Amino acid sequence: MAKRDKHKVYFWLMGTCIGLIVLAWFVVRLFSIPAAIGMSAVAAVIPPIAAIVGNRPQE
Repeated sequence: MAKRDKHKVYFWLMGTCIGLIVLAWFVVRLFSIPAAIGMSAVAAVIPPIAAIVGNRPQE
């Protein structure tokens, strides 16, 4: 994977993580606390995946 592609994937993964947390804490929790907790749990798993993708050696 090219360096530019890794940067794009990392950016989108981290953007998704931040988006999920913001939506969970400020919008979804008003309607469903369990759904907000689930979204936060999914968001907590994304950064390690993004780090693995971002640090993979170039092929």
